[in-house]
Amino acid sequence: MHYDAEFFVLCGFIVFVGLLVYLGAHKAVLKALDARGEAIQKELDEAAKLRNEAVALLASFEKKRAEAEASAAAIVAEAKAQAEQLKKDAVERMNDFIARRTRQAESKIAFAEAQAAADVRAAAADHAAKAAELVLAGQMQGAGGADLVSREIEGLKARLN
Repeated sequence: MHYDAEFFVLCGFIVFVGLLVYLGAHKAVLKALDARGEAIQKELDEAAKLRNEAVALLASFEKKRAEAEASAAAIVAEAKAQAEQLKKDAVERMNDFIARRTRQAESKIAFAEAQAAADVRAAAADHAAKAAELVLAGQMQGAGGADLVSREIEGLKARLN
């Protein structure tokens, strides 16, 4: 029989595989693969846990954002209501002030009219008295004036008694 190189390679390979099986190399390889699988599983579990925490945190932030928006909307609505009330109060105070100033002006005008009417009456009475004085002075001259004085004195005596 003729032994060539291929035969020796085959024999070497069979011996090598037999030696690996005898020494338990396959167990070490399986053990290493199992450890690697467990490490990968732990990483996957950790990633899932982190993802769940991120989802919960996102939901929490979304809820807080919605609450903040609602709170801001309520604050804006309250501010608008207060501004409207302040505007209403200011308009009411302004209308009261205008009405009060109008009444004061009307009162001053009425007083000025009454004063002017009284001044006109007083001036008219002064002019009438002066005119009557001039007329009476003209009538008092002579005998007619003495008669008039006597009659008035008699009338005065009759009224006083």
